[in-house]
Amino acid sequence: MPLHGQHDPGHPDPLMRPMQGMRNKVRRALFHFCWALLCRPTPNPMHRWRCFILRRFGARLGKNNFIYPTAKIWAPWLLETGDVATIASNVNLYNVGGVFIGHHAIISEEAFLCGATHDFQDPEFPLVSKRIEIGPYAWICSRAVMLPGVRAGEGAVLGAASVATRDLQDWTVYAGNPARAIKPRDAAAKPDLAAPR
Repeated sequence: MPLHGQHDPGHPDPLMRPMQGMRNKVRRALFHFCWALLCRPTPNPMHRWRCFILRRFGARLGKNNFIYPTAKIWAPWLLETGDVATIASNVNLYNVGGVFIGHHAIISEEAFLCGATHDFQDPEFPLVSKRIEIGPYAWICSRAVMLPGVRAGEGAVLGAASVATRDLQDWTVYAGNPARAIKPRDAAAKPDLAAPR
């Protein structure tokens, strides 16, 4: 008899049914094996190589991304970025519902983008996944958490160790758990205003 969490597709108890198909599991296992073998041991500056591997597994990446070797990406085929996006060391992208990271956005060390949860009101405890979106020039600081379906607007900042449960407005700084707006971001940070005319 399988232990709790070891799903048996033939078991009549719906709590023991697999939440992800076998094809999905095999695909993820192959990616994680390749990442561990070909990417994790690489020096930090080898961003182009790691982007190449991610693209081979279906990631849609912009130009000149900075993706560090200890980043954890659940499914690269559900990852999309703009140009010059950064996924720093030990970032955890649990992108079950997909993740979009806009151009010049930064996901700092040990941040967690959690793209799925469970419906705890349903006795079958089904997986519920939602897309997370990070706007251009946004900054998700170290150890911050974004929950399923949350969108960080253009230029938004989520402070260190903060938890975003709702959308973050453009060019606004958020902090706390749950994260609350604390001040507008300096207008000089906006590229369109900072650039000479």
